[in-house]
Parts: sequence; structure tokens; C-alpha cells
Amino acid sequence: QVQLVESGGGMVQAGDSLRLSCAASGRTSLWYTMGWFRQAPGKEREFVVAIDRTGRTTEYIESVKGRFTISRDNAKETAHLQMNSLKPEDTAVYYCAARPGGLAVSGYAYWGQGTQVSVSS
Repeated sequence: QVQLVESGGGMVQAGDSLRLSCAASGRTSLWYTMGWFRQAPGKEREFVVAIDRTGRTTEYIESVKGRFTISRDNAKETAHLQMNSLKPEDTAVYYCAARPGGLAVSGYAYWGQGTQVSVSS
């Protein structure tokens, strides 16, 4: 079992930056791929980005490439999502997730409670 706790959400204006953090605990999280998903009002939850357990391989959705950066610190069992040049369409609840095995956009077994990101124009 892996427990995940997100932090760092908030309300910002378009063009601003936010850094989300995800603290993992429990069963060794070092071996898990970490991902971030988001769910906007009235929409389904969507995959945003993931990073493999080594931190060397990542995958982003097209709409955030060049603006968002995922990283992880295995020594501290944390993952971060640096979000720059935020747009109103980035407004959503952001969820940290973990899955055993390699990089993927689905199959995440563990989820955090979510943190709200709101971007005004």
C-alpha cells in the first residue's frame, strides 16, 4: 500500500506558476511510476504527465509540453509538478498517482486526495 498526499495548489492568474508536490509513504514507493492527473469541472479525469521510477523517462500530454515539468526525489519519496505559463484551461483538481511497473497513462493503483488549481484570465 502506498499513501500519497498532494500539496501546492491554489488560485493564480494566467501566466503565473505553481509547484505541486506529492509526498509518498508506506510500501516502498521507489519502485513505482508516479503520475499526475487532473479533472476539470464537468469533465473526466485525464492523464497529464508521468515519470518512471528512475526519473529518467517522462511522458506529457501535448497541451502541457514546454510548460509543465515533472520530477521526483526518491531519497525524499516525493514527486513534483512545476507548472509554468498557466492557462485558464489548466483549472482542475490535480491528483498524484502511483503505479507499479513502468511508464504508462493508465493502471494507477494508488491516488492522492487531490489539490485544486484555479487559473483566472
